Amino acid sequence: MSLYLLILGIAIGLLLSFDKITFHLYVNQFVGNKVTDVFYYYITYLGDGRIAGILILLIIIYNVRVGLYTGVSFLSASLAANIIKYFYFGDAHRPFYIFQWIKKHPIIYVKGVEMNIHNSFPSGHATQAFAIFMCLIFVSRDIRLKLLFLTLATLTAFSRVYLSQHWLIDITAGSIIGTTFSILFYTVFMNNNRLQKLNRPLFSFIGVE
Repeated sequence: MSLYLLILGIAIGLLLSFDKITFHLYVNQFVGNKVTDVFYYYITYLGDGRIAGILILLIIIYNVRVGLYTGVSFLSASLAANIIKYFYFGDAHRPFYIFQWIKKHPIIYVKGVEMNIHNSFPSGHATQAFAIFMCLIFVSRDIRLKLLFLTLATLTAFSRVYLSQHWLIDITAGSIIGTTFSILFYTVFMNNNRLQKLNRPLFSFIGVE
């Protein structure tokens, strides 16, 4: 958690130091490298709802209690992000819209990415990635796994800026929303003994080891 707070502090520092267009243009100068383009093109799917559903199913198979904790955190964070996105910030434009029609700049885009133009704030992918991976961070006892999960969440969120789908403020807010719900539901699912009977693999309930 302390490392996430450090990353969050850096993001907030950048938000306070640079306007969103300046920072986005800085990041965009690194787009076009074949290796990083492919990397971010695929890692962004870790924040996609369909892939998230598969991840949660795999977690439930491994441990029902952890899977339910992760699933509820994911669904709640996603719902909150979508309410904010569509009911309060529906007119928040994404980078593609701004750079095409408002502040025209020659932006480099990753081939094959379908660009969105509205409902920029907050980032759903960042929200969902942090909701899932922060849950795994909180239940894991292995520091190496904790670092892996935080790295995956951070890279998934950053991919949204790299792909010009979101601004830095969008992914920062998304990470906060996802993390908040993972903390909230940890107290419900994991920080008590009421659900200990669910603390085992799914197949153990049907007699399959």
